[in-house]
Amino acid sequence: MRSLLALLKLTRCILHLLHGMWTILTKFSSATHEQRAQHVADWSKHFLQLLDVTVRVQGQPLQKGPLMVVINHVSWLDILVLLAAQPVCFVSKSEVRHWPVIGWLATNVGTLYIERSSRKDALRVVHQIADNLKAGHLIAVFPEGTTSDGKSVLPFHANLLQAAISVASPIQPVALRYLEQNETLSMSPVYIDDDTLLSSVWRMLRADPVTASLDFLPSLPTDGLERRALAAQLEAQIAHTLQLPS
Repeated sequence: MRSLLALLKLTRCILHLLHGMWTILTKFSSATHEQRAQHVADWSKHFLQLLDVTVRVQGQPLQKGPLMVVINHVSWLDILVLLAAQPVCFVSKSEVRHWPVIGWLATNVGTLYIERSSRKDALRVVHQIADNLKAGHLIAVFPEGTTSDGKSVLPFHANLLQAAISVASPIQPVALRYLEQNETLSMSPVYIDDDTLLSSVWRMLRADPVTASLDFLPSLPTDGLERRALAAQLEAQIAHTLQLPS
């Protein structure tokens, strides 16, 4: 029975993905930046509803840039969860660009891609982020560089934070966790190790309802800060909020 319900959810999700493509093709060319952000937020909220994921927001998500948003990374779901609450553009690993349908959607909503193994490409992306921040946008980064199992916060890499420092953009830390209905940590959304995107999606389709809890912490000024010290500070803040080791 659970697999049958999962197949029904999957069908609805595929239709919603196609609806997202239709929205981009028919509405984005004439939409303002704010209107595009609203389309993306509405689409993300509905997708999460189809997956039985409830978003719980604590704190105040800032809605205007320039702003860099720094968030811990657990799952491919993280992107949808944050987009449901805050109008950000993401910096994502280059592999996402090639994911079927999702890659096309991500590219067309303004995702910036980075080849994480290349130091030269990191420098290119830092300049690209800085340009977007100067234009007044909100840019979200996952400084862990990869997903964790949600039981700890991985070390934060400092490279991309330099973009915020160089243009004196504030940074808003965001702490994310996925919870079962009894408020214990949920492992259903976790996307690590040998997980494939398809296996992770199927696990979510079969899972019990999940709450994605977002804690938006006060924004920090970056004037005159050193990026490694800033990375350590942000890592400690998020780990403390989640009551997790780092």
